This record gives sequence, structure tokens and C-alpha cells, in this order.
Amino acid sequence: MRTCPHSPACPSAQASDREAAHPVITYPQQGWGLCCNGIIRFEDTGLLLPDGSIIPPYRPTPHTTGAAA
Repeated sequence: MRTCPHSPACPSAQASDREAAHPVITYPQQGWGLCCNGIIRFEDTGLLLPDGSIIPPYRPTPHTTGAAA
């Protein structure tokens, strides 16, 4: 994997702020984009990390926002 060209460098895929990395390729019609730290970010807020592990979507739902159903 290539090194991040940004200054300051984007956070690594293992960092807690990994989603702050700049997108290098985006496919909005497919709902995903590749960031320079190697993570694939999906529009539903899920992530696929370079090691193959996943971070499930965390988009707020009525249950997490306190809205009445």
C-alpha cells in the first residue's frame, strides 16, 4: 500500500479517527469510496478495513436518536 501524500498525513486504518482520511476514489452511484489509508467507506457509514475486518454501519436510527416511532 502506498503512503498518504497529504500533509499532515491522514490517520491510519487502525486509528480511531480513520474516517478523516481523504477519499481517493469514489463511486457514489455504487455507494462506496476508497480512502488513502486503504479503508472502503460505504454510504450507510459501514467500513471495510484493509485487513478485511468490518466496522458495521452506525447511522442513527429512531431508537438511537430518541425519536418516537
